[in-house]
Parts: sequence; C-alpha cells; structure tokens
Amino acid sequence: MSTILSNEQLKQFQEDGFCIVKNVIPQELLNRLRDECQRFMKEKDEEMDRKGVEVDEINHKGKRYFIALRYKDSETMQDLIFSKQLEEITRKILGEDVFLFLEQFVVKAADKGMTFSWHQDSGYLDFDHKPYLSVWCPLDDVNEDNGTVYLLPYKDAGTRDRIEHELQEGTNDKVGYFGDNPGVPAILNAGDVALFSSTCFHRSGSNFTNKSRRVLLLQYSAEPILKEGSQEPLYWADPFVVKGERVKAVPASQE
Repeated sequence: MSTILSNEQLKQFQEDGFCIVKNVIPQELLNRLRDECQRFMKEKDEEMDRKGVEVDEINHKGKRYFIALRYKDSETMQDLIFSKQLEEITRKILGEDVFLFLEQFVVKAADKGMTFSWHQDSGYLDFDHKPYLSVWCPLDDVNEDNGTVYLLPYKDAGTRDRIEHELQEGTNDKVGYFGDNPGVPAILNAGDVALFSSTCFHRSGSNFTNKSRRVLLLQYSAEPILKEGSQEPLYWADPFVVKGERVKAVPASQE
C-alpha cells in the first residue's frame, strides 16, 4: 500500500497548514516538465512583445512568470496532475471528492531580486469558499538563495481563516500578513513537494543565483469553486476523484 503522505505529515498539515513530502515526482517526468515550462515562458515573452509591455498582470518579463491554465495543451502536465502520487495526496487531505482547480508555472529568473509577498492563496479570491490544497512542485532544487517558499504555521499567523488582503503598488501582489515572523523555508530537491492549505500564509524570497527557479503549482479543491453568484467555474473544476472513485484515467506513464 502506498504511503507517499504519512499520518505524521498529514497531522502536521492539519495543525500547521503545511507539510513537506519527499521524492514525489520521478526524474523522467521532471525533465519533461522543465521542457514544458521553457516552452510556455517563450510563448509568454512573445505575447508581451506583441502587447508592447514588460508587465502583464503579475508577470514581469525576464524576471517573474505566472503561467496558468495550460494543462490541456500538455500531456506532460497531465501525467503529473492526474498521477497516482497526486491522487493519494489529494484524497488524504481533501477527502472523497477532488477537483483540479488551477495549475500554473511560477518562475523566478536568475539574478533577479523580485520577491513574492506574504499572502494566502485564498486571499486572491474575493469571496467565501472552502479552503483548497496547493501542491508546490519545484522543478529545480530550492533553498533560501534561489527564492524558495517560506511557510507560516497557523499558530504564528494567528488565524486559519481567509482574511482580506491589500494590493501592493508596483508589483500587483496582494499582501495579508505584516508581522516580522520570517516563516519556515522549504529546502527541497527537485521532485519533492510542499503541500499547503489555501489559508496558509506564505511568501518567497529573491533568486540570487545564476539559474532560474522553476515551480509547477497545482491546486485542488474538494468541490468546484465557482465565480461569485454564478454556476461557471472560476478556473477549472475538472473532476479527479468523485465519491471515492477515480474518474480520470491513469496516465500511461504511471501504469
């Protein structure tokens, strides 16, 4: 029986809002995901060139990228999103119903000082919703030198609930925590993952190295997250597990 996410890790997630899981993504799949990330970054640069802009929402050309909603164009991404490993993790945390909510590549370019401010992922949704799960998958080894994620335990944040965030001028980041706690840095090898609730505060530091720091962020919910006052999904509401039964075929590479 698979034990990717142990009972001890699950307990930490429930108490602190996050935990770390080692060796989740196989090397061969990591290599393919890196290639996909580079492909989508190139496309984003070309899009900003056509617009004649250096900043597009929270994307900053050559500095920081958030490239979302592309998994249907990538069999490689699907191989991870609907893998056996992610099925076990999401079911243990979310229960008998699991939906893909959002996926995005998050990249900090080499030798760039851009940070990402303290926030809850739920802080970017301006309406009440059930907390969802973020699976932070580094495609490169990450540490404090290249801009890893820092996580704030619930007890240090003083809340488990979504709170209103403030928009930060110049970056378009939303900020929800203004204390001086530095948080817990996630020191991970490529292939490890950080799991955190959408109400867990986190931030990321600058990348001071000469290589990009690439991450694939996957987010899953226990129920479809809809636009406020609508029956239309905010992003995705693609079923993965419904009433305890897997509804997505196992990717060929996972069989």
